[in-house]
Amino acid sequence: MGMPYRYFVTKNSSNLTKSIINEAANLTQLISAVLFMMSEIFVVIFIYSMMLYVNYKITFLLTVILVLNALLMVKTVSVRVKQAGVIRERVQRRFYEIINKSFGNFKLIKLQSHDKDILEDFGDASFNFAKANIRSAVLTHTPRLFLEAVGFSIIVFIITYLVWKYDGNVSNLLALISMFVLALYRLMPSVNRIMNSYNQILFLHKSLDIVHADLSYEQEKLGDQKISFADKIEIKNLKFEYQEDTPVINGVDLVIKKGSKIAFVGESGSGKSTLVDIIIGLYKPKEGNILSDDSLINEDNIKAWRSKVGYIPQSVYLFDGTVGENVAFGLPYSKDKVDAVLKQAKIYEFLETKEGRDTLVGEGGVMLSGGQKQRIAIARALYIDPEILVLDEATSALDDATEKQIMSEIYEVSEDKTLIIIAHRLSTLDRCEKIYRLEDGKIIDE
Repeated sequence: MGMPYRYFVTKNSSNLTKSIINEAANLTQLISAVLFMMSEIFVVIFIYSMMLYVNYKITFLLTVILVLNALLMVKTVSVRVKQAGVIRERVQRRFYEIINKSFGNFKLIKLQSHDKDILEDFGDASFNFAKANIRSAVLTHTPRLFLEAVGFSIIVFIITYLVWKYDGNVSNLLALISMFVLALYRLMPSVNRIMNSYNQILFLHKSLDIVHADLSYEQEKLGDQKISFADKIEIKNLKFEYQEDTPVINGVDLVIKKGSKIAFVGESGSGKSTLVDIIIGLYKPKEGNILSDDSLINEDNIKAWRSKVGYIPQSVYLFDGTVGENVAFGLPYSKDKVDAVLKQAKIYEFLETKEGRDTLVGEGGVMLSGGQKQRIAIARALYIDPEILVLDEATSALDDATEKQIMSEIYEVSEDKTLIIIAHRLSTLDRCEKIYRLEDGKIIDE
């Protein structure tokens, strides 16, 4: 949530979802494995110290044998466990991508009838995910079985050697033999747990990389200073770029009077949306300043500035809930206030024929028409009682008649507000006081 908007738009939402749900949980298992391995290392150190004190020659022989076997396990089993971990992360990412892609295009899938291909793709990812987990589970047990066999063989070898050396008279060595048998009996499980923990760390190591990468961003440090907007917004020599030496906004100077109705037009890629995103405080300019009533808009007051903006996007996302919940999204719920903004957005009477503010919209607003969704988006923007209302091509997906009707309603509700419109069609801008045409990040016509 602290991620700057500019950084967020470069991320894949399915990958972020996977990081939050799966990789964060896997990371806790990895940390647990590290702590568990550390505790077992202390046990091994204490037992090994005792064995050295009792008989360093036998201990040294055991050490050589066990270290060689451990190296063998690390070079064979652990390498394959790590490979399985990489495959696990990759196919799990495919899971989320396939699910998001399928749910988002369900209507298209039904029309084109290619659900078989999607099922095969998902089945392939599912099989490889299961295969990676099976490989990890099998290989995790391999060191235990191998080391137990080796340890038991060492004990048999030591007893056999002592019996042979002392012609069967080992009664005076029983205490020594018993001590080493008991030490190995306790040591081998600890070594096994260390190896298991090590392999688990290798299997889940991608989770650490992913979570670390997702959290390694410069978090916004926003102050709570107030900023007024009683007269004008002034933009001075504004410059912005997404990539080095590729300007998107290049030297824009502009004054927006409070209560004015203005629009930005231009071809796709001309910089309209980027310019507005900078004005409303989502992007930080590379050069130049934005002032409100001669006060510089910066990180100290950007929260207060953003709270003055009501935003109506082109693509409205309504979550699966009631109309009222969607309107008050993220803010305290007030029935009276919800009803008031629904009336302003001219959708209240329609909702009264249903369940009123408690009408369910379905995921993505699937139970509403395009015009109705747009009106709810207007109500949502008005719910915060904004001073600035921004329309980002908000009516471009509607038919001409509905677009004209909604634009007329927007002009009415924004009578006492500053209205900033991004549009392609000039027909909807007949009541704007100024229209600015952008090209290559510059205002070329007013």
